[in-house]
Amino acid sequence: MENFVFQNKTKIIFGRDTENQVGEEVKAYSSKVLLHYGTASIKKSGLYERVVASLKKSGVEFVELSGVQPNPRLSLVKEGIDLCRKNGIRFILAVGGGSVIDSAKAIAVGVPYNGDVWDFYIGKAKPEEALPVATVLTIPAAGSESSPSSVITNTDGDLKRGLTNDLLCPAFSILNPELTFTLPDYQTACGAADIMAHIMERYFTTTEHADFTDRLCEAAMKTIVINIPKCLKEPKNYEARAEVMWAGTVAHNDILGTGRNEDWASHQIEHEISGIYDVAHGAGLSVVFPAWMKYVYKTNIPRFVQFASRVWNLEIDFQHPEKTALEGIAALEFFFSEIGLPITLKEMSIETDRFEEMADKCTGGGKYAIGGFTKLDKNAVLEILKLAR
Repeated sequence: MENFVFQNKTKIIFGRDTENQVGEEVKAYSSKVLLHYGTASIKKSGLYERVVASLKKSGVEFVELSGVQPNPRLSLVKEGIDLCRKNGIRFILAVGGGSVIDSAKAIAVGVPYNGDVWDFYIGKAKPEEALPVATVLTIPAAGSESSPSSVITNTDGDLKRGLTNDLLCPAFSILNPELTFTLPDYQTACGAADIMAHIMERYFTTTEHADFTDRLCEAAMKTIVINIPKCLKEPKNYEARAEVMWAGTVAHNDILGTGRNEDWASHQIEHEISGIYDVAHGAGLSVVFPAWMKYVYKTNIPRFVQFASRVWNLEIDFQHPEKTALEGIAALEFFFSEIGLPITLKEMSIETDRFEEMADKCTGGGKYAIGGFTKLDKNAVLEILKLAR
């Protein structure tokens, strides 16, 4: 196990009707906030009215900014920064899923910064301060409700880039599984793939003797595998939704990565796909991750055998461990397919004529390799994209 420092400041408020506490929680930080959300879905569900009523009851003023899209846009972030500056807003409340929260975080670091907020996402500058952010989560997927990360899309150049900084951890997050009852099946499934990917990026490691976090990762993955089919069959199954929501938070709050090196190559490859084609992040991951596995599994066959045995309950073929490793990858593909997700780029109508461009962007024009489990150069990324066809 490697040395580590773990710190997560986010207060989690979990359970039924907890969104009604948002006003009192916000009031401890500010009397005026930016209320940031996506489309009309939170108004149709009644969530918007409950949040607004709670804010008003606590005497909290708010200015609204809606319109967040999946793969949140830099253009709206900049609009939010201007809105906060003009209205003297020092706190941001994100009501929605990972895209809304990521957008709110970008606004939060952009408001006190004199330059272009995109500087942070391309590594040109490092945030030194940020406005506090809080969330009311509606989609278990990105884990952004208690992570230090944000991912933003710049349509100028079809670039999707991430920023990780402890300043981005929300002050508090409200998680009510009931808010996920009306999610379309596809969004539920995409969320499952995103959660699984966050865990697997940490699980496939070169660090030895990280047994405790191995077991935590395996438990989290099995929780998703068991409960997502229940959610799809019974959308209002509170207990199944609660398991998924909490697993999604734990998957990306950094506890599962303690004491071990991580990979993140699959996420970087997927960012190039969704940056160009604007596909759902979870759907992109359900295609990329198995392809990555097929390319790298020989690096550490015992790790993939462990994955097959402990997560998918497959019997180990001790005479042919590679066979068991491949069966574990196939089991992941079958799971994704069974819950309605694509496992090939063809299923998403993505052409192959931009593979070279994606591999080039992913590796800085071939200047560096990505990944922690196995280092992948531009040619390796290109081969993984071909496997994903």
